Amino acid sequence: MTTRSTLSIWLQFLGMGVIWGSSFLFMKVALSGVTFGQIAWSRLILGGLTLGIIVLVTRPRVASPSGVLGPVLPREPVVWLHFLVIAVSGCVVPHLLFAWAEQYVSSSLASIYNAVTPITTAIMATLVFRVEKLLRDQVVGVVIGIVGVVVIIGPWGYAALTGDLWGQLACLGSATWYGFTFGYTRRYLSPRPIAPATFAFLNIGLAGAIMLVLTPVLAWHPVRLDVPIVLALLALGALGTGLAYIWNVNVLRAWGPTNASTVTYVTPVVGVLLGVLVLAETFSWHEPLGAVLVLFGILLTQQRLRLTRRPAATPVSPSTTFATEPVASAGPRRRS
Repeated sequence: MTTRSTLSIWLQFLGMGVIWGSSFLFMKVALSGVTFGQIAWSRLILGGLTLGIIVLVTRPRVASPSGVLGPVLPREPVVWLHFLVIAVSGCVVPHLLFAWAEQYVSSSLASIYNAVTPITTAIMATLVFRVEKLLRDQVVGVVIGIVGVVVIIGPWGYAALTGDLWGQLACLGSATWYGFTFGYTRRYLSPRPIAPATFAFLNIGLAGAIMLVLTPVLAWHPVRLDVPIVLALLALGALGTGLAYIWNVNVLRAWGPTNASTVTYVTPVVGVLLGVLVLAETFSWHEPLGAVLVLFGILLTQQRLRLTRRPAATPVSPSTTFATEPVASAGPRRRS
């Protein structure tokens, strides 16, 4: 790889981390003029349009073992059905949950909960879809991550179900849906010969189509648009749910899934810094402590740290093609 190519990959990696980490700030800004449903609606439609244009222009295809190029879009109905499932579980539901949650929790805290995704992915991939088998250290990492989530929530501080608590549970629900989506994709879609850009377009594009159907329910409300709100929605959609996924594919090809997945560590740092510096958000003592426990759990789960000397198994890491902020797998098994 040339020096220019290396620099390009680094810039794309940093761009992913900044854009995905900033998405929680963008949601908070957008909520000052539009509803949570309009935020999710806008980002998925704009992201789908952006990726659709990229696929239309580039016409990506994957060659079969015989060297024959396949179609741009898959033809088997079952593949479209699988994409419909992950469009709902990896885009529509978590995007709505995160946008709704930010009415009650800080953007910084939402970005921390987003970083829980590798833990929920490990649980889903192991217990639900059985596509991974965790080693002892990885199991310890999952347990530590769960303890970290409990510390972040701080259940001792709630005498009743407040909006803040519901907001945190909604963020945790989003991370759980992401974990489900990554496990589902690994089981049913990863082995299929689908170009990464096409994979991203089908995922986000179908989610955008669902949002169009839900327009009377989610988007048909009065809005107050000014320049910051419009820019925030454009950044969430065209950049965060569109272009950043193409960058992620390029980084994945150049560095491999394990190194590409380190963007999971960048996004909460960016989210927290922006929340504190731009929105003057503050923390209770237990929230950063829980975040440290979650990060430690992720490092063990992805085998970047080990407590025992054992042969390494394939790390469980999120992938790039769906969802929002966590890095996810880009389709066929080039993988994430």
